[in-house]
Amino acid sequence: MEVSLKTEQRRSHSAVSSVRPWMRRAEGYRGICNLKPCLEVPVKPRRPPSLPLICEVFPNHSSFSVLRETSMASAIHFKNLNRYLWLLFVPILVFGACARHVPPSRILSLPETERVKGSKPYVVNGVRYYPLPDAYGFVQYGKASWYGKKFHGRPTSSGQIYNMYRKTAAHKLLPLDTMVKVTNLTNQKTVILPINDRGPFVKGRIIDLSYGAAKDLDMIGPGVVDVKVEALAREVGSVKGRDGFTPLIEVQDFRHGQFTIQVGAFENQQNALKLAERLRGSIDQVSVTVFEDENGKIFHRVQVSRCETLDQAEAMEKKLEAMGYADAFKVRMEDPR
Repeated sequence: MEVSLKTEQRRSHSAVSSVRPWMRRAEGYRGICNLKPCLEVPVKPRRPPSLPLICEVFPNHSSFSVLRETSMASAIHFKNLNRYLWLLFVPILVFGACARHVPPSRILSLPETERVKGSKPYVVNGVRYYPLPDAYGFVQYGKASWYGKKFHGRPTSSGQIYNMYRKTAAHKLLPLDTMVKVTNLTNQKTVILPINDRGPFVKGRIIDLSYGAAKDLDMIGPGVVDVKVEALAREVGSVKGRDGFTPLIEVQDFRHGQFTIQVGAFENQQNALKLAERLRGSIDQVSVTVFEDENGKIFHRVQVSRCETLDQAEAMEKKLEAMGYADAFKVRMEDPR
């Protein structure tokens, strides 16, 4: 009897061992017993219907309503088939962005009551863009300059070829491809354009405009003017509610990413290396990178620190200013493409 009992236990153990490993590890499968062998056949949980996933709005206590995935039964109204197909892939684009190390973004609803007071959507190439409330937006005041012929036909940081007659701009901090509204505070003229380049690498200047954009702002003569820069969010669809349709907008995370602080730029490599060696005594992660300007001159940039948020970069910038490096400024590092 004892021998037959052991034989039966071995058979039981063999039956459980033959179950596929993913079945034995998964939660929710019947017949998988952790305390003793179990001969019941594992049953895989029933899968939900194979329906495409789209986004649905669920109100919460914040100003915006955060989206989550749901089935095709969602009551979302799309303006045209192209946007409908685009939204089907929103979860893939949002979560896939992390794998590509690009700035994260979210899809949010923008009720009428939460829009920037006195603002209106701007239409560029048939796409609507909305100003963002302070909690999600990016607003900056400072000096703007413009660049033209010397850079015309050269690659930008985004990989696009710079065309001085198109309306584009360079910015040190905003993610590439961000749409912005730039206002000339002298005459209140405005222009809507994308960020497709990095710069200006000069302390005190916040944006470098193309010749075409500068012409619209009437700043070709002055060269440098005071401006206001506002980041905009693209409308990707709309959701039906009791009060009508509310736009869905794609919001980028402007305050997270990879930032560094540029302390100086030198034509003489030895001067750059000396400064870098001096900084290594008090700051980690000091590097020297090579840059060629529009005139073909080679510069050696001294950059320090690697910050994951804009707040950390601002703190490091202030620390360097207190150390006597008044020309230090923060810049967003390019993500792998």
